[in-house]
Amino acid sequence: MALLAFFLFTLLVFSNACCSSAIWFHHPHTYNIQRKTMLDLASKIGINYGRQGNNLPSPYQSINFIKSIKAGHVKLYDADPESLTLLSQTNLYVTIAVPNHQITYLSTNQTTADDWVRTNILPYYPQTQIRFVLVGNEILSVQDRNITANVVPAMRKIVNSLRSHGIHNIKVGTPLAMDSLRSTFPPSNSTFREDIALPLMSPLLKFLNGTNSYFFVNLQPYFRWSRNPNNATLDFALFQGNSTYTDPHSGLVYHNLVDQMLDSVIFAMTKLGYPYIRIAISETGWPNSGDIDETGANVFNAATYSRNLIKKMTAIPPIGTPARPGSPIPTFLFSLFNENRKPGSGTQRHWGILHPDGTPIYDIDFTGQKPLTGFSPLPKPTNNVPYKGQVWCVPVEGANETELEEALRMACARSNTTCAALAPGRDCYEPVSVFWHASFALNSYWAQFRSQNVQCYFNGLAHETTTNPGNDRCKFPSVTL
Repeated sequence: MALLAFFLFTLLVFSNACCSSAIWFHHPHTYNIQRKTMLDLASKIGINYGRQGNNLPSPYQSINFIKSIKAGHVKLYDADPESLTLLSQTNLYVTIAVPNHQITYLSTNQTTADDWVRTNILPYYPQTQIRFVLVGNEILSVQDRNITANVVPAMRKIVNSLRSHGIHNIKVGTPLAMDSLRSTFPPSNSTFREDIALPLMSPLLKFLNGTNSYFFVNLQPYFRWSRNPNNATLDFALFQGNSTYTDPHSGLVYHNLVDQMLDSVIFAMTKLGYPYIRIAISETGWPNSGDIDETGANVFNAATYSRNLIKKMTAIPPIGTPARPGSPIPTFLFSLFNENRKPGSGTQRHWGILHPDGTPIYDIDFTGQKPLTGFSPLPKPTNNVPYKGQVWCVPVEGANETELEEALRMACARSNTTCAALAPGRDCYEPVSVFWHASFALNSYWAQFRSQNVQCYFNGLAHETTTNPGNDRCKFPSVTL
């Protein structure tokens, strides 16, 4: 029965392919123009320019850095006027975004969308080469369900406004993470989650198909590999080695994890009746550092992944994926800088390719022309296997004493047991200093509530260590990995 179902599914795909080919056969000029545009967009590897940090350079400096690394496209997470004005003086393609919290407002009526386009696009276009407008970012991770319901109406109104101004070469989409899929392995089994397939994905795919836009996916193989390292080797995730995986149903052969993940999206779209919507990677990368338990997050792997990814995506002719050989895929590397104000685990703040002063965290060639053997040697990784042992949480060197005092009060307020050892006469009371008391309190709080997703970060005041900060009298609680 399963084989029969897959045969019928394959027949549907190929019958759609025949129809699609016939349409293009009768309109070869349109096809050639669109193919040229796709190749042009895909040949320019983009960079995500996020600004969630308190140590980052100005937009002027950042855009100069982007030009210096020879990126071809820059993706903003908003429509920052200063950045858009500066970008008008470059040859960079530009992607702008509607923040999640603005989606519902834009969906309410056409006038609000017109105002948004009039404010955020018309003053800069076409001097600033805006090519994509992304409405929201990973909306499925937002608690407000109104955003999910309103994203397609907002996208539709933005397109209406663009067309009313005669603008047809700006595509509108929304980036989704892999959590939109119920299953991804093997790729041919992939489907969208039942709770979003009809209310969100069907109207979204209909919109993308009707506007000839892209399905934008935020693709992070690091998390896929690190959570299930037994399902794929590290080399497979980094485009290295000779290992392959053959999909038992489709027979397609995979040489890397990125292709598997992309084809999972393609198969899921096909099952909803949209086998030919173009795909773009709105975020992908590898963390250059992370917490002690975040195995494989290091500079060596980040550089290896990014360099090999760029080689693949800039190949001429395009390589595509096993399900779509030869298909060009616009791709944005994540990200320009480490962003030290991002919440979450350590990897969330360590995806950058540049330090704030513009020096490289690792060398990279966005053109894909430099041979992989032409780069300087990288530091050997030390965390490609899981760490086993004790871990503590301590203040970073040079932490602000006033901020430490505030964090100390916060940590001690939640539970009577967290700071009990700091009471006068108890084992950890001395030495009496903000740094010592905060060291114990933050560590104790983290160890006590780590299972509730408390991170050893405290707004940049603390980090993990494998060195015991306690002494013979004062025992700091630890977490054992």
